[in-house]
Parts: sequence; C-alpha cells; structure tokens
Amino acid sequence: MTFSELKSFLDEKADFYNAPEFIDNDPVQIPHRFSLKQDIEIAGFLTATISWGNRKAIINDAEKMLDFMEQTPYDFIRNVSLKELQTLENRSIHRTFNGEDFKEFILNLKRIYNENESLEHLFLVEENEGNFYHALERFRQNFIGNVQHRSHKHVSSTYKNSSAKRLMMFLRWMVRKDRKGVDFGIWKDIDPKNLSVPLDVHTGNISRKLNLIQRKQNDWKTVEELDTVLRKFNAVDPAKYDFALFGLGVSKDF
Repeated sequence: MTFSELKSFLDEKADFYNAPEFIDNDPVQIPHRFSLKQDIEIAGFLTATISWGNRKAIINDAEKMLDFMEQTPYDFIRNVSLKELQTLENRSIHRTFNGEDFKEFILNLKRIYNENESLEHLFLVEENEGNFYHALERFRQNFIGNVQHRSHKHVSSTYKNSSAKRLMMFLRWMVRKDRKGVDFGIWKDIDPKNLSVPLDVHTGNISRKLNLIQRKQNDWKTVEELDTVLRKFNAVDPAKYDFALFGLGVSKDF
C-alpha cells in the first residue's frame, strides 16, 4: 500500500472500531460506570494496571477491586483505614497483581489524592518534550514513593525501555476526546498530540504486518518508531490508530 492508501485504510478501521460497541467487551467499561472525575480516574488507573491477558478475566478481576472499594473508589480511598486494608494481604486479585499490591496502590492513591484534586498533573508533558517518556517516569517516582515494595513492578518504567502499554492505555482513556464515546477526554491540560499507541502483542504484530515498524521487540524504542509514522498520518490525534491496530489484531480481520 502507498502512504495515502495505508492512511485511508487505518482511518477507516479506526472509525469502525472506535464506537460505543467497543466498550461492551473491553476493560474501558469499568471506568464508564462512573461520572465523578476522580472515580473515573481511579477505576481507570486500577483497571489499566491489571490489563494484561484475557479481557474477560481483566474485567472480572477489576470487579473484585470495585467490590472491595464498595463501588465508590474516590470516597473509599479518601477514607479507608489501614485496618480495613489488612484483609487484602492474602487475597488474589489478577495474576501476579495480588492483594498486597492492591493495598499498596490504595495507600499510594490515598496519599496522592490528599495532595492533589486529580491525577492529571502527575502526568504533564513539559514544553520541550514530544511524548510521555519523561512524564511517565516522573509519575512513577511520585506514585511509588521512597519505600521499596513488590508492587513497584506493576508501574512500568520507560527509563528501562518499557513500552508502558498499560499506562499509555490509561492516558488514552483520560486524554483523548472525540464524539465516539469510548475515551473520556476529561483531562484538559494534556495535549492528545503527545499520546502514543499502547503497544502490545496485537498492535505490535499488526504494525509489523503493515510495515509501520521494523523492530521486533515491543519496547519504548518501538513506541517511538511507531510514533514517527502515525504522527505523519495524524499529528493532532495519533492515538486514534490504537483502535485500528488493536481492533484488527483482536478480530483477526487482517
């Protein structure tokens, strides 16, 4: 395909998959149950954190976290006590993300929301930065704090060349805004032009089949390689192509 043909193909597929029906079988359905900004952020962040593996299992396990938080994430996190969290220590949540990890995440979120109205300003991209490479590391350091804990492995580090797929997916949910109804677009101080496609097995494989990328690893260097092409297609909203690449990969239409 020529550049123009490939752009048209991906634009068409992005339009097709970026629809309300996408929500029904995707983890994004979890934050869509809420209207309060902080509830959406917390439910989205925790759901994105466990978003690897089978999508049905991810949704079911996100339900476990919501049930523990009494279906009121923000109110629960603001008011929960250490004693209430003790029951989490021997629980299973999602694969290697266990109750001890969930407890630490809750405590970190409690600390952050005691100091901030929203998570948004922890992810800000500075003026001389064109992507989230540095912003994600700043968020990571702020979130995990100074105490070593096993849960830290669940917050990806771009400085270790991670694609940070789950964090990028969370950012897409919070930052992208269109009229399709999938992404929320509730964060106004972050420009969607800086977003990257969350790179996973599906998006990586389809991107290679379409010759969008050449690198074989799904790491941050590959994220930037994919950025170079997708931002030529759409410099204002490059992350919209996540719908095309992920949709094609999951549906096996290509």
